[in-house]
Amino acid sequence: MRRGPEGVFPPGRKRFFTKKRMFPPPTKSDALAPRLGFKDAYFLVIGSVFGTGIFFTSGLMAADCPSAPLLIGAWIIGGIFTLMGALTFAELGTMFPRSGGPYVYLREGYGKLAAYLYGWGFFWIVGCGGIAALGAGLAESLVPFGARWAASTPLFRTSLGPLAFSVSGGQLTAVGAIILVSAVNRLGVQTGVRTQNALVVARVAGLAIFIAFGLAAALKSGFGAGSPAARLVQGGPVSLAGFGAAFLAVLWAYDGWYAASCTAEEFREPRRILPAALGLGVATLMLLYVLANIVYIMALPAADLKGTVGVGAAAASRLFGPAASTLFAGLIMVSALGCLSANILFCARVPFAMARDGLFWSRLRRLDPKTQSPKAALTAQMAGAVLLGLTGSFQALYEYVVFALTFFFAATAIAVPVLRRTRPDAIRPYRVWGYPVVPLLFAALNGAIFILSAAARPFQALASAGVLLLGVPAYFVWLKKTP
Repeated sequence: MRRGPEGVFPPGRKRFFTKKRMFPPPTKSDALAPRLGFKDAYFLVIGSVFGTGIFFTSGLMAADCPSAPLLIGAWIIGGIFTLMGALTFAELGTMFPRSGGPYVYLREGYGKLAAYLYGWGFFWIVGCGGIAALGAGLAESLVPFGARWAASTPLFRTSLGPLAFSVSGGQLTAVGAIILVSAVNRLGVQTGVRTQNALVVARVAGLAIFIAFGLAAALKSGFGAGSPAARLVQGGPVSLAGFGAAFLAVLWAYDGWYAASCTAEEFREPRRILPAALGLGVATLMLLYVLANIVYIMALPAADLKGTVGVGAAAASRLFGPAASTLFAGLIMVSALGCLSANILFCARVPFAMARDGLFWSRLRRLDPKTQSPKAALTAQMAGAVLLGLTGSFQALYEYVVFALTFFFAATAIAVPVLRRTRPDAIRPYRVWGYPVVPLLFAALNGAIFILSAAARPFQALASAGVLLLGVPAYFVWLKKTP
């Protein structure tokens, strides 16, 4: 047997890495050490998704989809849809257990340009913009505790010609949180992972306790007409557009499930760990999300549920009294902090992988000799997130990313059959269940969301496309620098 850069190749078989797509393997100085196990990967999947979405979206969804069975169905369908993506990414992740996740899969399936455009958009919009938005969510979670300095009221205003500029206490709080959590991750992957693992345990335990006591309290009155349990079957007129809007909110709440694929290089046994972590992580999230929504529906009458932004706190207050809403606000704060920590951890791996391929600033491929942390990539990501957080433009940027992400998710899913055709002899420790239906259906659904979102929000779609197109000239600049 002879060994290639990604696995063992039987004698006489052609290497599945063609010369055209071969990239130099990591050197000793820029190879991330495999220090993480299954628990870390499993918690990373949960931690990157479990933020504030589950506590805020259901009330807004009820305004578009005022049917309890369809509302719960949207969370179930969204979970199944996410699980299809997780299974699809698991095959690609076990083929290419390298840092960067979809960046690597697109690179191997379609070449450098497709991968670069993903990484370009990921860094400027998904990574920095998403982290800035999570920092803002953390600042908002502090307001119920009387932290006026975390509110959105501007502290000072200025202008640069026709452009007005203001900074609020919430923006400064968000920036401080981003800098603090980035500093923790700079201490090393194990320090960052231990921090985010502890935060995952705290928020999952908190939500599980709320679900258990909430179900018990709501079911005390039985299952008769007018009881809380009867609200689970209450329907209402729902249009296709209304259900679609609710479904998009669900997908936003599940976003981040691919985090473990971006850090696969740092798992001790990635080809064994990654499929289980992705599958079980998404399944755990789906169970928690569906049960939480059942409690919300039983706790709040339909009129109170519709349009309620803080639906989790409202349900806690209704079930256990006003004091419970303060405890629930603490759970939201921990969830926001944990999700911020997990996203800072995994998002930095994409620009690191690009730099290692010679397609981004070479400095970003550097690792700290003691901690083996990609400090330069974390610092660049922190600077971008802080800039977006201070300008206040991060919310608009994060809306634009839906257009780009669905396109790249579809392309990544199609890479599974592409690679099965172009590299039939590649080592595949895991083959996606339900092939080819699962990856192709995942690609088709993302394609449909891509088209619908572009039709519904043409300005955001054009802006997102413009950011990606700016990556084309940038790509050729970096290509000239690549040895």
